[in-house]
Amino acid sequence: MKVNALDHVNIITGDLDGTSRFYAEVFNLERRDAPPPLTPTTAQWMYDDANRAIFHINSLDCHRTYERDVHVGPTGSIHHVALNCTGFDDMIARLDARGMEYQLNTVHAIGLRQIFTQDPNAVLLELNFFGD
Repeated sequence: MKVNALDHVNIITGDLDGTSRFYAEVFNLERRDAPPPLTPTTAQWMYDDANRAIFHINSLDCHRTYERDVHVGPTGSIHHVALNCTGFDDMIARLDARGMEYQLNTVHAIGLRQIFTQDPNAVLLELNFFGD
């Protein structure tokens, strides 16, 4: 067994539409209804241009195979979700246009520029731009 790549991130929210719209508008991801038995009113999946579902956005009342307590807000033990990105200047423009707060960081030793920002559910996003 080996891990090939991160498959997706699941975000549970009290605002399914707003959270889905955020990922569509800010990251240019395509919003689609999740497959059955999930319903369009409880689950939206956000796809990249390679047809990969990067984020699964679920409402509080969405069916979960593995049930546990869910608390909307700061993400507990998960500190952040990191995304490998391109288009640094475009992303800054998108965040500025939305009036979003963000923090910049550069790791010169590996040619990495980073943007840290939060989604509407306080999920911290680390956006990594290598050589961009």
